[in-house]
Amino acid sequence: MTATDDTRRALGRIRADVQSMHAYAVQDARGLLKLDAMENPHGLAPALQAALGERLGALALNRYPGERGADLQRALAAHAGMPEGFALMLGNGSDELISLLAIACDLPGATMLAPVPGFVMYAMSAQLQGLRFVGVPLSADFELDEGAMLDAIARERPAIVFLAYPNNPTANLWNDTVIEKIVQAQGAQGGLVVIDEAYQPFAGRSYIDRVARHGHVLLMRTLSKFGLAGARLGYLMGPAALVAEIDKVRPPYNISVLNCECALFALEHADVFAAQAAEIRSERAVVVARLARLPAVRSWPSEANMILIRVPDAAKTFEGMKARGVLVKNVSKMHPLLANCLRLTVGTADENAQMLAALEASL
Repeated sequence: MTATDDTRRALGRIRADVQSMHAYAVQDARGLLKLDAMENPHGLAPALQAALGERLGALALNRYPGERGADLQRALAAHAGMPEGFALMLGNGSDELISLLAIACDLPGATMLAPVPGFVMYAMSAQLQGLRFVGVPLSADFELDEGAMLDAIARERPAIVFLAYPNNPTANLWNDTVIEKIVQAQGAQGGLVVIDEAYQPFAGRSYIDRVARHGHVLLMRTLSKFGLAGARLGYLMGPAALVAEIDKVRPPYNISVLNCECALFALEHADVFAAQAAEIRSERAVVVARLARLPAVRSWPSEANMILIRVPDAAKTFEGMKARGVLVKNVSKMHPLLANCLRLTVGTADENAQMLAALEASL
């Protein structure tokens, strides 16, 4: 029996559906202008880099994370304006929080439901945990299909409904009246609603002012789009009784002392990151205006730091931009509604000029 034979037999112990899946793909961006992952293009000023480095260097890395996690929870609650009677839990990015929600709600026959196209981790987390995922298609203009969503909730009785606010990859904020009807329908049948506000720093409005009206709604945010994508820090807010149950499936010490201290440092300098977000929103308007002058390109309104466009040939345009040193995201195969669509991340003024020049030359 060879080592190869042993490996082949061992693979039989791994779930067949896992073996048939594709791992989450991260594009190789070496040598390219990276505008594919909705990252904040701005780094810290040298003085802030030095101050953060000094703090991180003084941490007790020989100890497990301790009470600083509670300090971060309080700081995030204050920063977000968390309502009275709510609690907050931390995750290693939003991805871990989505997985923990799936674990906590994994009752026999449980279903997770979300509009599609949407964030791919909703469906992936459901599948990995053994829940059934139901995707409800958006309209051709990427708006919520009110009737289809309400019918699906009544038919499927999902444990969780995810609503991204704004949505990824379409970048739009959906109609608030429709969202409230979905929230009420899900509450009436006893399920949870998770409002995913990953792109809140760039949006014109938030659900935080309405979340306390409902005892079954959780609100999820991340510091990735705030400016700390590398620190991997997400947080979930909701009625204390619900959060306490979900927190039971969280791995111990899931947030490192480095992640925690980076986040606390960023919140202490929230004005710096708010100024960066304002600049990105301003640059977004410039990019949208430039896109409107390209007759071969259709773009959709954006409330995030990304813009969805449709071109005559997404594969050709994507490769053309990459050949010109600019990496964006080809989302044209993610869902039929996204045919020939690319997702552009909004960068700095110079980055956006380079991106638009590469796009125009690649059409």
